[in-house]
Amino acid sequence: MQRPNEIVTQVQDDELNRIRYEQPMPATPAYPPHSAPRLFVDVELSDGAEIRLDGGHAHYLLKVMRIKQGAPVKLFDDRTGEYLAHVTAVGKRDLILLIDGKTRARENVPDLWLCAAPIKKDRFNWVAEKSTELGIAKMIPVRTVRTQNSQIKTEKLRAHMIEAAEQCERTALPRLEALNELELLLRDWPQDRHLFFADERIHESDEKGEGSFRKALVAHAGPAAILIGPEGGFSDDENAAIRSLPQSVPISLGPRILRADTAAITAISIWMAGRGDWSQ
Repeated sequence: MQRPNEIVTQVQDDELNRIRYEQPMPATPAYPPHSAPRLFVDVELSDGAEIRLDGGHAHYLLKVMRIKQGAPVKLFDDRTGEYLAHVTAVGKRDLILLIDGKTRARENVPDLWLCAAPIKKDRFNWVAEKSTELGIAKMIPVRTVRTQNSQIKTEKLRAHMIEAAEQCERTALPRLEALNELELLLRDWPQDRHLFFADERIHESDEKGEGSFRKALVAHAGPAAILIGPEGGFSDDENAAIRSLPQSVPISLGPRILRADTAAITAISIWMAGRGDWSQ
C-alpha cells in the first residue's frame, strides 16, 4: 500500500508527463533564420563561390551585428538572385563567406517608373527609400521651374535605395538616373509608356470623375510612369507641356492637396494595387 506522500508524488509525476506529452514538440528552427543579415554585393554570385567583404559591409557585420564564424548571411547581386552563405573566416576589418546555394532567382519587377521633382534632402531620401520598398523599377529625379533642391547626390540616394532593398528582401534594385530637365524628359519620352501626371488642379470629386486614377488604370495598361511635381506644383507652361504629350494621363490623388512626398507614395501604392504585383 502506498503512503499518502507517495500518492501525491505519483499524481504530480503523472500530471507532468501528461503536460509534457500533450504539448506539441518545438519546431525545428527555420534555416536560414529570418534574422540573418542580408546585404547587396556588386559582384556576380554563384553556388560554391568564396567572397571577401571589407569596408562598410565588414564594419556592419563585425561591429554592428557582431557576427561570428559559421554564422549565416544572405547576399543578393541584382544580377542572378539571392544566395545563402556562411562566414568561414573573420579578420579585424574583413571576413570571408562561402556561398552555400541560391535561395531565390532575381525577381521580375513591375514596370513602373517614378519621375519626381527633388524636394528637401531628407524627404527626398525618404521617397527613394519607400518607393523602393513599394516596388518601382526606376527612379528619375526631374528638375522643374519651382524645384528648390537641385543638388542631388546620386550615390547617397542610391545608398538609401540599397538599404531599403536589403530590408524589404528585394532581389532587384531600382535603377536610378541622374537629374533630368523636365523639357528633355518630355522630349525623349518613350512612345509605349503611359505618363500618369499627378495634377493638383483636378480632383476625383469632379462631377464627371475627370482624372480618377482608378479609372485611368482600367483604360491604360502596360508600361507606366508617375510624374510628381515640386513643392508649389508645376508652372502653367509646364502643365500645358505635360498635357500636350500624347502619352500623358492627368490624374487626381483625391480631394486634398498632398505634399510631394505623400503624393509620390500614394500614387505608387494605387498603381501597385491596380496594375502591379499587389494585384496578383
